[in-house]
Amino acid sequence: MSAPAVTEPVPVVLAGARGHGHWHLNNLRRLADAGRVTLAGVCELRPLDAGELGGFAGQHPPVAQGDDLGALLDATGARVAIICTPIPTHTELALTAARRGVHLLLEKPPAPSYAEYERMVRGVAEAGVACQIGFQSLGSHAVPHIRGLVRDGLIGQPLGIGAAGAWARDEAYFRRAPWAGRRRLDDPAGTGPVDVVDGVLTNPLAHAVSTALALDGATGADDLAAIRTELFRANAIEADDTSFVALTTRDGARVTVAATLCAEHPDEPYVVVHGDRGRITFWYKQDRVLVQRAGHGPQETVHGRTDLLENLLDHLAAGTELLVPPAATGAFMRVVEAVRTAPDPHPLPAEAWSALPGAGVGAVRRVVHGIDGLVAASADSLTGYAELGAVWARPGLEAAS
Repeated sequence: MSAPAVTEPVPVVLAGARGHGHWHLNNLRRLADAGRVTLAGVCELRPLDAGELGGFAGQHPPVAQGDDLGALLDATGARVAIICTPIPTHTELALTAARRGVHLLLEKPPAPSYAEYERMVRGVAEAGVACQIGFQSLGSHAVPHIRGLVRDGLIGQPLGIGAAGAWARDEAYFRRAPWAGRRRLDDPAGTGPVDVVDGVLTNPLAHAVSTALALDGATGADDLAAIRTELFRANAIEADDTSFVALTTRDGARVTVAATLCAEHPDEPYVVVHGDRGRITFWYKQDRVLVQRAGHGPQETVHGRTDLLENLLDHLAAGTELLVPPAATGAFMRVVEAVRTAPDPHPLPAEAWSALPGAGVGAVRRVVHGIDGLVAASADSLTGYAELGAVWARPGLEAAS
């Protein structure tokens, strides 16, 4: 799609400025200082105070605030909206902006179900606006670099891709919002339950899934032939906090992701590309790549990254290709759908985990025994927890295709 040229600086409205939205607020401040954007408005249920607005507090005209995104877009004449709100609101808010001709940076996951994703994609296409999905790791220059190395045969015949994410979250993390750690939630309008799907694979470590798929080149909705999930929870939540997914692509490639929020020693998530003559490890939050192959010493490189909002601005100004359009997240949304439709995550027995002190005063976090090693072993072997011998994993095997 060729978007119309937009004169800079571009007025932007940020929907959801607290939590992860604070990162977007800081990024907007950086781009405002560079003369590329103006913060025209903030959509929040409770307005930001001067301290939260920081350097934007004294700007003229002042930052407009309100809890109605459509009204805020109309009042400010914003050309771009950043949607960083609870997962169940993504589709409707994206369409609210699209109907007004406002271009989008939509946070991941783009929708809580495949049906909602399709509705969003149709609406955006019909409106003719540009839409970027907020998988920041896909802006890393390491992604095309690694794909080039594999294409050139540097590690021989590809054998598969395994991702590992071992993070830790306090129990309070799952109480941060009414939708946190939920698979579904009652609709305030009284129309019945709505999907949330706030699990480890679909939200906190969604980048592990999307990055692994991107390195394989299997990003489209029709690029996956089979999906198998192992979903578990140590915390007292609905959603999964310790999970594994095995993907078979249309071309027969194997992609796996093992992820947990119950690590004993949390570390940087990574993706391993396996070949019959070597391997490439990518720590995607650090843009760091390690190549190991037979007959050669290890080679480590660090790569640049294109900010996704800047890429969207470049697309509007000069037609630069979007890095993460909705079509590039179709395979990821198939994984979301498989998690959504799977039976509820299997609760781990009390003997499988321990409660340890968390990060803050009085905080508590749950740690699954041996999970750090299992996550790493999964990425190395492209196998799941049950196959690796975790006794607690054997009843929880579920399949979707």
